Amino acid sequence: MLNVYLLRHGQTAWNADNNRYCGRTDIPLTAKGIQQAEAVREQLKGIEFDGVYSSPLERAFMTANIASGAYVKKDERLIEADFGGWEHKTKEEFIAEAPEHWHRWMEDPYAHRAGGSGESGREIAERVDAFFTDVHRKHPAGNILVAAHNGVNRLFLAYKLGMPLRNYRMLVQENASVTMFTLDAGGGFTLQHLNAKF
Repeated sequence: MLNVYLLRHGQTAWNADNNRYCGRTDIPLTAKGIQQAEAVREQLKGIEFDGVYSSPLERAFMTANIASGAYVKKDERLIEADFGGWEHKTKEEFIAEAPEHWHRWMEDPYAHRAGGSGESGREIAERVDAFFTDVHRKHPAGNILVAAHNGVNRLFLAYKLGMPLRNYRMLVQENASVTMFTLDAGGGFTLQHLNAKF
C-alpha cells in the first residue's frame, strides 16, 4: 500500500491578499509561508519518504524542498488550475465582472471552464489522477510526499471520493496542511486524514 502525503504549498502574497487567484502565476512564498513549510518539516520528521514530487511552480517546489529536505521531482500535471479570466483577481472582483462564468463553474465544474477560458474540472481531475496512477506504478508501497495547490488538490480529492465536482469547495485544505490518503494494489483510494497533524 502506498501512503501519499498531499501537501498544499505555504502562504503567498496573493493568498494573504483576500485569496487572490494565483493559478499559473509563479510567485514565491512569503516569510510566513516559509515558516509554515518549516513547521511541516517538523511535523513529518519521523516519516521516511521514498519520493518527493511537486508542481513546477515555485511556491509548491519551495514548500516541498523545505518540508522534505530531499530531492524534489517536478511534474507538470501537478500545476495549479488554469483559472482563465479569474487569474490575479479576488472572487468578489471576477464575479462582479462576469457572474455567468462563476455560476456555470459552481453548477458543474466538470463540464465548464474556470474563468470562462481556463481548464475544466474534468481536465484538472484527470491530469492529477494520471500523475498518481503513474507514481503508484513507480512506488507500489511506502511513503511519498506530493506538494501542489488548493484548486487541483480539492478537485482531485472530490473526484476520487466520487463526489460531484461542484462540491469540491466543501473540502478545505489550508496553506501548508497535509492530507494523507492511501492507494492499494487494486487501485483503491482511501482518505485517511484531512488537514492532519502527525
